[in-house]
Amino acid sequence: MEQTNKLFCKGGGCTAKLGPAVLERVLSRLPKPTDEQLLVGCESSDDAAVYRLTDDIAVVQTLDFFPPMLEDPYLFGQIAAANALSDIWAMGGTAKTALNIVCFPENMDLNILGAIMTGGSEKVREAGASLVGGHSIADSDVKYGLSVMGTVHPDKIRTNNTCRIGDCLILTKPLGVGLIMTANRVGQAKQEWFDAAVQSMTTLNRWACEASMPYEVHACTDVTGFGVLGHLREMIQPAYSAVVRADSVPMLDGARQCAEEFLLTAAAQRTRNFLQGKVRFAVDDFALEEVLFDPQTSGGLLMSVPERQAEALLAEIRALGLRCGIIGSIVPRMDCDIIVTK
Repeated sequence: MEQTNKLFCKGGGCTAKLGPAVLERVLSRLPKPTDEQLLVGCESSDDAAVYRLTDDIAVVQTLDFFPPMLEDPYLFGQIAAANALSDIWAMGGTAKTALNIVCFPENMDLNILGAIMTGGSEKVREAGASLVGGHSIADSDVKYGLSVMGTVHPDKIRTNNTCRIGDCLILTKPLGVGLIMTANRVGQAKQEWFDAAVQSMTTLNRWACEASMPYEVHACTDVTGFGVLGHLREMIQPAYSAVVRADSVPMLDGARQCAEEFLLTAAAQRTRNFLQGKVRFAVDDFALEEVLFDPQTSGGLLMSVPERQAEALLAEIRALGLRCGIIGSIVPRMDCDIIVTK
């Protein structure tokens, strides 16, 4: 779709998230729900809430919205919708309905809003869900996303903190979109880097989730604004650690080069500071560190699966055309939460 005007992107997508330290401090002070039918709330940093309706049906509820990370409104709408829908699949659910969340300046060209919402609508349809309304407010800056409702069987919920020792960690999309979008804003991203990043962000996690359904996925999350290390840390229980093998981490072409040129995001530095003392790098590679801290917008799923099933599941995900990899494993407790090795 032809671009109708500039969105004046200053740094959006999941880089706009509040830092994990701020969220942890605020959320820890909120009262905890006591409804016994609430199967998953905010106590585990999970991707969505899950509420049981019957013995066979639970509702999965989530929302996500953010400012633009690129100038094309249609692509922005697609990416924002794909990102919001992702939380349903991270929980092992099926997307059913979605509501638009819109913040838009009253004096801006409405064709831009139309392009954003068209992109979002197309991704909702691709997800097999129905777009059923939404809410909009006048704002000084553009923001867009979705509130999404899905369903899951109460016995088949995938939470993010139920890894087991010996599990392999499968990442279903390559890292580096935050770095490449930063480079693009200052005119230093090659077109092929930008195009590959957009293709990754607009790819629904539905397909990887559905491919994984026959397998024993012990835990799952999607990788967004806290980077792969921030979201992996949320998966680690006190008795466990995770070992990440750097050579196995899928990366977008250009991501390492952007890090080497210090085209970094503030969000990655907030996560780096938050994880100080929780992550140990056994490799001396600054660019690698930045890729692992890099905030992902509409990133892939991070699944914890039994070692005996990991290669078969990886092959199925690769058959979908996704750049994925077995990036590490869950091990008995070591000296910190995550150790990054070669």
